Amino acid sequence: MSIDRLVMAFAGSVILASLILSQLHSVHWLWATAFVGANLLQAAFTRFCPLAMILKRFGAQPGNAFS
Repeated sequence: MSIDRLVMAFAGSVILASLILSQLHSVHWLWATAFVGANLLQAAFTRFCPLAMILKRFGAQPGNAFS
């Protein structure tokens, strides 16, 4: 699996988990959703993604977006 797909899968998982936790525990979990969304937005323009850098160090195959 490429870094691009791993980043999208991780971001989607965090967003879904924070939405569920906001309904079950505290509304403050929506801050995690906002953080992930902001990070995805800035990565679209700057091509800088901390998770992509970490995954690259662990040997994941680069994709087109975070090469």
